Amino acid sequence: MSRRPVSSARRFADGGGIPFMGSLHSRSRSSPLLSIGLVVLGAILLIVYAYSGSGGSISDKEALSKVEGGVSCTLEVQRALPILKKVYGESMHKILHVGPYTCSVVSKLLKEEDTEAWGVEPYDIDDADANCKSLVRKGIVRVADIKFPLPYRAKSFTLVIMSDASDYLSPKYLNRTLPELARVSAEGLVIFAGYPGQHRAKVAELSKFGRPAKLRSSSWWIRFFVQTSLEENEAATKKFEQTSMKRSYKPACQVFHLKSNH
Repeated sequence: MSRRPVSSARRFADGGGIPFMGSLHSRSRSSPLLSIGLVVLGAILLIVYAYSGSGGSISDKEALSKVEGGVSCTLEVQRALPILKKVYGESMHKILHVGPYTCSVVSKLLKEEDTEAWGVEPYDIDDADANCKSLVRKGIVRVADIKFPLPYRAKSFTLVIMSDASDYLSPKYLNRTLPELARVSAEGLVIFAGYPGQHRAKVAELSKFGRPAKLRSSSWWIRFFVQTSLEENEAATKKFEQTSMKRSYKPACQVFHLKSNH
């Protein structure tokens, strides 16, 4: 899935000739589509090259998002980290991220000063890179079914962030999972969920999650939070909105701020 640029490179090698070859074969026809195709191919290869330096799952998922046009709330978490730091301050020093491709978020958080980070990957990591598998071996990232209780004590983390995974859980399992995440958080739970009508990369859904995403409205989420006794963190919500406006940041996903369950 994330190796599509390889096949693109192969098309470059087999692609019906190089532009200057037309001068060597006067009878051959030059197609304007060839030049356009080479320009597009070059742009894709430059994007892949630009993001290949880290060798991590960040580059794979960013390339996937750009090529397939899907929306990833896990990528959105990474974009929102400067805003979250402003909102939560010292609460950002011991973080648990829960969601697909959590290694990309954890890797970025670990580069921050005075920040400890862990992750829970709800799905298989067969296609994960070496960096992600290293995080799993060290116990920093766990592969676990989030429909069941997490192996952490209450208030193990100052802040818990969940992205994408909520869109693939039915209300039955959300009833179990979200209160559990609030339990292991000392100071708050932040949920990044997709907007109704958003496009999700279908190939990624079928191969990774086994089912399409269920994208719910903000009113649905608010009703659900009330029904499950999860209280909105109004102060954090207001500060997030104000900081986002000041920095001209517009989230590509819905962001909900909840209080911990204590």
